[in-house]
Amino acid sequence: MPRHPDPELEQRILEVACRLWARGGTKALTMRAVARAAGTTTPTVYERYRDREDLLRGVRLQTRRDLFAAMSSSRTIAQACERYLHFALEHPHAFEMLFDRFAKPPSLHESWPSFNLMRQRVAQRLGGTPRQHTRLMLSLWSLMHGTATLMIRGGVEGPLRTQMFHACLDALEDLVRRKGRKAHSGPKWPPNLILGEGPQSRIPGPKPSNRAKQPADRPVKKQTAKRRPPRHS
Repeated sequence: MPRHPDPELEQRILEVACRLWARGGTKALTMRAVARAAGTTTPTVYERYRDREDLLRGVRLQTRRDLFAAMSSSRTIAQACERYLHFALEHPHAFEMLFDRFAKPPSLHESWPSFNLMRQRVAQRLGGTPRQHTRLMLSLWSLMHGTATLMIRGGVEGPLRTQMFHACLDALEDLVRRKGRKAHSGPKWPPNLILGEGPQSRIPGPKPSNRAKQPADRPVKKQTAKRRPPRHS
């Protein structure tokens, strides 16, 4: 008799992959290891995920959902930041994978729920629409991510860990409170630079040079030196 497909198998494979990655990072996540831990075969894993990159994408999306779940019950920007940092320190491998080449496809064109959640918190406090605060949110996000990465990579513990944790919260609060009273360096935020909003997210490329180009079908004339008439003796 043919075996009935397991409707929960794909989710079980994904959960196992997330656990393996969280424990050991890139070395721990192989298709064979996932199959063994999920109680299935390697060909079966390949039937659900075409290759390791496809499986990694599933892990990344699940990690985003987990991070959002950890932050979703927060009521303030500071609470959201605190839960973001706790998640990073408790799941260092998953956290680092989450932001590897985040500004390139496919990550660029995926939704960033935790980024959007905090941006909504900023809009609720300062007014306006969430997208109007994308530049500020990018500053807050960079601050949180930089602090988390330093603490993870630096093996920070004890009093230094406590001080870095709260220094990040204080700096974040100061950035939000001083919004609008600081100088705005550089150009305004381009309306076609969209982050965290799924398929419509995009990062425009550099503008073409304004220097006039020589048409391809018109050969450039070489300038030759003028010949002087012969001198008569």
